[in-house]
Amino acid sequence: MTRKLFATLILVLLPFIVQAQTNQEGTDRMIKMTTSLGEIMIELYPDEAPVTVRNFLDYVESGFFTGTVFHRVIPGFVIQGGGLDKDMRSKKTNPGIINEADNGLKNEVGTLSMARTSDPGSATSQFFINLVDNAFLDFKAKTPQGWGYAVFARVTSGMEVVNSIASVATGNRNGHSDVPLDPIVIMNVEVIEG
Repeated sequence: MTRKLFATLILVLLPFIVQAQTNQEGTDRMIKMTTSLGEIMIELYPDEAPVTVRNFLDYVESGFFTGTVFHRVIPGFVIQGGGLDKDMRSKKTNPGIINEADNGLKNEVGTLSMARTSDPGSATSQFFINLVDNAFLDFKAKTPQGWGYAVFARVTSGMEVVNSIASVATGNRNGHSDVPLDPIVIMNVEVIEG
């Protein structure tokens, strides 16, 4: 009788156990980015881009992004931020990370990817949000020209904010082009517990 009761109890509780595990696995997957133009909700992809997501979360958890700006805005292409302050000064970053662009994710509209130099493994804190499908930024081969840019997240709500940022007037400032004339400030970035 005890074994039957135990088995029944397990069957009854199994859905709740699975749900609890799913919720635990879902932790650190949602981000709220508050900008001077509104909020952007972002889903992270830790299974496909574990190093990139961990790197991004390290910056989030340290408060690094607070006060940085979207410093590069190109309509029909991307908005880029996460490394410069309102005075266009670069913040000190952690070392570059490996390029996970070969993870199968594509640079489609609304996805976030890591910005980098011509060195495939140079991404630090800067990221961009694709305004359109940018297939030419996708991984092609493990060569300097073919690595592409690592997608690690996607906007789940707030694309109207992203598009508002994309429509601001831009110009040249401190050696940078495509800079919003009125700074678009990242006021806060936080993990939303799932």
